[in-house]
Amino acid sequence: MFSSKKDTETERQLDMERIPAHIAIIMDGNGRWAQHRHLPRVAGHKQGMQTVKKVTMAASDLGVKVLSLYAFSTENWKRPATEVNYLMQLPIRFFATFVPDLVKHNVKVMVMGDITRLPEATQKAVKDAIKDTADCDGMILNFALNYGSRDEITRAVRSIADEVKEGQLDPSAITEQTISDHLMSAPLGKLADPDLLIRTSGEERISNFMLWQIGYSELEFVPEHWPDFDGETLKRAIIEFQGRHRRFGGLVNK
Repeated sequence: MFSSKKDTETERQLDMERIPAHIAIIMDGNGRWAQHRHLPRVAGHKQGMQTVKKVTMAASDLGVKVLSLYAFSTENWKRPATEVNYLMQLPIRFFATFVPDLVKHNVKVMVMGDITRLPEATQKAVKDAIKDTADCDGMILNFALNYGSRDEITRAVRSIADEVKEGQLDPSAITEQTISDHLMSAPLGKLADPDLLIRTSGEERISNFMLWQIGYSELEFVPEHWPDFDGETLKRAIIEFQGRHRRFGGLVNK
């Protein structure tokens, strides 16, 4: 098949030397995608799972080092029980079919969030995926599961306070790096802070996602619902990112 003119233009504009190292995505719009098609909301979540697979492979092929996906927030428990129960089954189905492809593409699975509240079968699927991809050293696929940034920061503050109380840390020695080292993203090291945050479905809010880490991230809000997002949409978002000038509060680009 021939590439469309639009695809050719996208490839021509994309600078492979300036691919953002860490991309974070708030995957929004599954329910609305389904409702627009007169389908139950869970149909949108099912389709969204397929989008995760496509976008993961696209990001890996582009050379992205970390792809963080907001899969289930601490606030999502407020949704109807039937929907929550369905969402808890998705990681089981996702990893059962996708881990072999992740290993083949050298993609490592990581998770941030309190997974102890998840059903045992869901926890097992997550832990097995982490174990099965532990030796992969390519892109990191970082899922935020039962994650909320305020919860994350609260836990970090408590941990730091305990260290101070036990005499392991002097309050005057606390720095921004100290806080970063106590966040759930700490295992990502120097790649913990996203270069680019994308939110789908046209909503323009952060929804309690990586509030500390995105202090200097470029933000993009795209109209596509998550099930309609794909590799080309990702490329266009990266092209937009590459057209911006990141000064990190200064006057000269870094």
